[in-house]
Amino acid sequence: RYCEVNGYQFKIIQDVGSGLNYKKKGLTELINMICKKQCERVVVNYQDRLVRFGFEMIETICQANDVELVVINQTDNVDPNSELVEDVLSIITVFSAKLYGKRSHRNARVIQESKKLFSQADSDKDSAQDD
Repeated sequence: RYCEVNGYQFKIIQDVGSGLNYKKKGLTELINMICKKQCERVVVNYQDRLVRFGFEMIETICQANDVELVVINQTDNVDPNSELVEDVLSIITVFSAKLYGKRSHRNARVIQESKKLFSQADSDKDSAQDD
């Protein structure tokens, strides 16, 4: 709406994932567009929606390429301690998800291999009963 109201031509780039993940397709596309001077302005709702940490790096990339960076909703009123707590919780959440994700993949492999072994044991048992 902000872009429409201001008469900007725009492309919406969306990403699903953590603000700590810098390998997101949308973020990569945006940085490439900035560096290739394919846009004159980047508009974000909140700066932590673009990246959780390193927003200053994105600002620097935009400045170096004469791209305006607009943050619609500033969160200047946030208490520094509250912001620090949010940042730490974000980091813990991402690493917990990675840890449990790795465990779930390992558990899935164990379950799959167990099913194979049990089905093989059942077929061996049936063969023995037929003899």
